[in-house]
Amino acid sequence: MRSFSGRQVLSDISLTVPQGHITCLLGPSGCGKSTLLRLIAGVDRPDGGRIELNGEPIADDGIFVQPENRHIGFMFQDYALFPHLSVRDNLAFGLKHLDRAARAQRIDEIAGRIGITALLPRFPHSLSGGEQQRVALARALAPQPGILLMDEPFSNLDRGLRERVRRDTTELLHQLGTTAIIVTHDPEEALAIGDMIVLMRDGKIEQQGTPFDIYDRPRSAYAAEFMGPCNRLVGIWRHGEIETPIGRFAGTLDLPEGSPALACIRPQALSVEADGAGISARIVSKTFIGESEQIEVSVHPLFKPLRMHSHERIPMGVGEKVSLRLNGAQIHIFEDGALPLAASEGVRAGPPRS
Repeated sequence: MRSFSGRQVLSDISLTVPQGHITCLLGPSGCGKSTLLRLIAGVDRPDGGRIELNGEPIADDGIFVQPENRHIGFMFQDYALFPHLSVRDNLAFGLKHLDRAARAQRIDEIAGRIGITALLPRFPHSLSGGEQQRVALARALAPQPGILLMDEPFSNLDRGLRERVRRDTTELLHQLGTTAIIVTHDPEEALAIGDMIVLMRDGKIEQQGTPFDIYDRPRSAYAAEFMGPCNRLVGIWRHGEIETPIGRFAGTLDLPEGSPALACIRPQALSVEADGAGISARIVSKTFIGESEQIEVSVHPLFKPLRMHSHERIPMGVGEKVSLRLNGAQIHIFEDGALPLAASEGVRAGPPRS
């Protein structure tokens, strides 16, 4: 647990990080993920609870192991390289316990693994963003920590560079068998690099599991919508299905008959074809985004258009009537009210037609 000025920032956190894997703490700003990282690192103290490393307590009642004695590496969002030290001396900073020969050997070894040997004589101000990121990673890994903590390590990089550095970093951590916890607010990034994802909300864990668990089997509308865009349709729960204006969809809810329920429909669950059989709809917008088209279609009696993604070129233009089809693969059913409407960009529907 952790509170600031009487406000509970973390509560009811129960988490086991698998050894040799990458765990992503995911969530919006202010959800507590960076605070949790700081508690693990020891740069902040919990108000209650217990933190263990390899089965030994490092924070508990009457126990608090100082950060320098936890054998934990920490890579900051801004990299925090010492500007007055060369890259070699930055890497040497955490190796003062080694003699000179062992220190030099370790620096050369980690620099070679990360591919920064040519940068060792240079100073941080002369490095690009990607080079600074790799130096910061090397400095964090040089002492061979038992666990590596990384706070938004790729957020300062441009998109193309970020994807390449992220891929290289992930491959290196897996090659080294490093146990890592990475904080990110980007669900796409978490899905790409995490062996396990811990989705946080308001200081608590909303859901944790593999990327496939979180994306394919979300346990709440919050989880479904955070991991990717959804169309939201409110309907009525009857006979194990939700009835909506565009069809009935089976679920596993334990709700009284006639209760309101919520269907979260991913854009890729929708497709359109020439007007004919299917649900009558009309294209209201088409946006070309390179690898796919984002299309919005209006369907009576929905108050807002449905959004779909297509990797095929749709010949029908804006204003044309089409038939809407659903593949059913990416439709998630929840109790209505699982997520406040103010947090949604989806669809509110009228009552089902008889």
